[in-house]
Amino acid sequence: MQAGATTGQPAHKPVGSGLLLATFGAIAFSGKAIIVKLAYRYGVDAVTLIMLRMLFALPMFALMAWWAGRGKPALTRRDWTGVLALGFSGYYLSSFLDFAGLAYITASLERLVLYLNPTLVLLFGWIVYRRRITRWQVAGMAVSYMGVLLVFGHEVQLGQSAAAAWGTLLVFLSAVSYAVYLVASGEYVKRLGSLRLVGLATSVACVLCIAQFVLLRPVGAALAVAPAVIWLSILNAVLCTAVPVLAVMMAIERIGPALAAQTGMVGPLSTILMGVVILGEPFTAWIAAGTILVIAGIFVFTRTGR
Repeated sequence: MQAGATTGQPAHKPVGSGLLLATFGAIAFSGKAIIVKLAYRYGVDAVTLIMLRMLFALPMFALMAWWAGRGKPALTRRDWTGVLALGFSGYYLSSFLDFAGLAYITASLERLVLYLNPTLVLLFGWIVYRRRITRWQVAGMAVSYMGVLLVFGHEVQLGQSAAAAWGTLLVFLSAVSYAVYLVASGEYVKRLGSLRLVGLATSVACVLCIAQFVLLRPVGAALAVAPAVIWLSILNAVLCTAVPVLAVMMAIERIGPALAAQTGMVGPLSTILMGVVILGEPFTAWIAAGTILVIAGIFVFTRTGR
């Protein structure tokens, strides 16, 4: 009777909570660009700003790595080599390029460029593993890149063409660096687990960002920033870095990676909305059209690539 009662109850996944976690994670991640743009108003540079963010995030990611690694085998030399390389590419280099690019372009354009990441993963997968690319995926990619070019062209028309081009290039290289991480991390995710790998790789990136600051800036420069920059960096480290990582992973456990990725489409929309409300960035028909093209293209791309 007990066995029958147990098996008779339908197994179900907590879809509602999974969608809420995925939505929260996407919005929290997108808030990073807003916080960075606000901090730049106080005259801080990218090297100092990313150091502060990673300094406050390091204890959380180190705790995450320790927690996920309890009772598991110690890392081999090969594992550590992979973690160091992935931490450099996926979190140090991509984060620094992103922060640097945000000094020149709007948060809206930055988020749309980063949203092209799945297309870069597919291209690298085709180059490295010869994975097939369908016609629908090519069409989705083309539509998405047209949307980014549309928004980029609008920023160029604002009279800062050189700055917009340089900032867009930096953010695009950030997306490339993170795509390399995603393509190369598959083996290590299987060996170490996703949470342990993220905790270790981000901890490596935190140490690299702090070391970069020590090498390039006087230590006293960190104390000379405005108090608001410190609080914005703490907010960035907690609410827009560590917390959304956990939220998205919990969402994937509940609803799977495909639906979690689709829910992530709210990210660019929330960035644009916060950019308009908080930063006073313009919202024009060009930005609206470009955003629609990017989201529609990625939607077609991900749906046909499942």
